[in-house]
Amino acid sequence: MATVTEGLARVVDPTTTPEPGSPPFPVRRFTVDEYDKLLEAGFFDVDHRFELLEGWIVPQVTKNPPHNVAMELTDEALRPLARAGGWHLRNQGSVRTDESVPEPDLAIVRGAIRDYSARHPGPDDTALTVEVAESSLARDRGVKMRIYARAGIPVYWIVNLVERQVEVYTDPTGPQAAPSYRTRRDYREGDAVPVVLDGREVGRVAVADLLP
Repeated sequence: MATVTEGLARVVDPTTTPEPGSPPFPVRRFTVDEYDKLLEAGFFDVDHRFELLEGWIVPQVTKNPPHNVAMELTDEALRPLARAGGWHLRNQGSVRTDESVPEPDLAIVRGAIRDYSARHPGPDDTALTVEVAESSLARDRGVKMRIYARAGIPVYWIVNLVERQVEVYTDPTGPQAAPSYRTRRDYREGDAVPVVLDGREVGRVAVADLLP
């Protein structure tokens, strides 16, 4: 029987950023527990960041200056709204689902920061995930959306730097064969995006305030 580390020779090349799919040769997927053990063992190169997406260990997309600026601007806009509602904002923190451990650029999760000192928040703890997308747009509309929808995370934002808009996805289908969100609304510069936590609007943020 293969050990956890024996599968790492077939991990996706960290110099590329394709969406995980079914490769044309035999590979193995990793469970969330196996991935946790690799992290605990310090197996990964500290110069590379990875996340577990639908069983595949994949490199995170390199963040260029516009991406970093948009992430900071979105953080600045959302943080006070999260705190006022009894939640808090996490920056590039892991969210644990049944088959994935994505690290959204931002996530609003229930409770206090120290509540997650011994575990990652799960879908029931998470009100909103946010991905800032430029080179990662296909991944964020593809595998990331599937993961969040399958897990039932109620609201998913893509801060789309390519088309300069914020895409808001709501009403996840849950664990279906092709999970997705039933509703999508795009907000452009000049619009304000409602921030909905646990079914309640806690404020609005201007799209222009989130874009570099």
